Amino acid sequence: MTDHRHQQVDRILAIMARLRDPQHGCEWDRAQNFATIAPYTIEEAYEVADAIEREDMESLRDELGDLLLQVVFHSRMAEEAGHFAFADVAASISDKLEARHPHIFGDDSSGDAQTERWEKLKASERAAKGAKSAIDGVAQSLPALMRAEKLQKRAARVGFDWPDPSGAAEKVHEEMAELAEADEASKLEEAGDLLFAAVNLVRLNGIAPEDALRAANTKFERRFRAMEVMASFDGKIFAGLPLDDQEGYWQAVKASERREPA
Repeated sequence: MTDHRHQQVDRILAIMARLRDPQHGCEWDRAQNFATIAPYTIEEAYEVADAIEREDMESLRDELGDLLLQVVFHSRMAEEAGHFAFADVAASISDKLEARHPHIFGDDSSGDAQTERWEKLKASERAAKGAKSAIDGVAQSLPALMRAEKLQKRAARVGFDWPDPSGAAEKVHEEMAELAEADEASKLEEAGDLLFAAVNLVRLNGIAPEDALRAANTKFERRFRAMEVMASFDGKIFAGLPLDDQEGYWQAVKASERREPA
């Protein structure tokens, strides 16, 4: 079994090397670089998350393969440029995991809680890389909602945080008022402040904002599609209805969900 697994790793590495071969490789694969491949890497990570959310294990297997391909692709390009190879990537994460789990792989017998120990180790790693600020290292390329949460968590670790959700709730109301009063030149900034404050409030209620918004998106999509179906059953085209009639269907869908057995 172990030999089979090693063979499959060697196989994907060999396939990528062939695809990138300057003389006999694939024209499209040879033309790519880190920047052109990066969007695909992000897309594949989201498709992994989607398969998990749908609890579709067959899709998850396939999507993890697609994500692995991204790692192999980037590693191959780096190897061609003389930076590092796939084995170095695997060694790097192995070293990191062992260093971050001294209670498992080392002789650390401190009483620190696992989360506290993990954060201390990550902070020391960031410092070793030259980090000067508590919020250094939060990737610019993260989705804005997720990045807002990470920035807030980093700030909270050094004490810059609301003591409870009530302060964050007041800030949301404050930002709503400022957006309502904003002129055209400042609406973008005030809208951003409102969203950032909302992330803070959700986070302080112990909920991951990304999870909350994904759930809200799913619920809206489900209800919107149900409205279109209801209208169709009534012989109507939802898109052509006045807003009051559309709102009536919205309320009907919500009522039908409340009647459904748990």
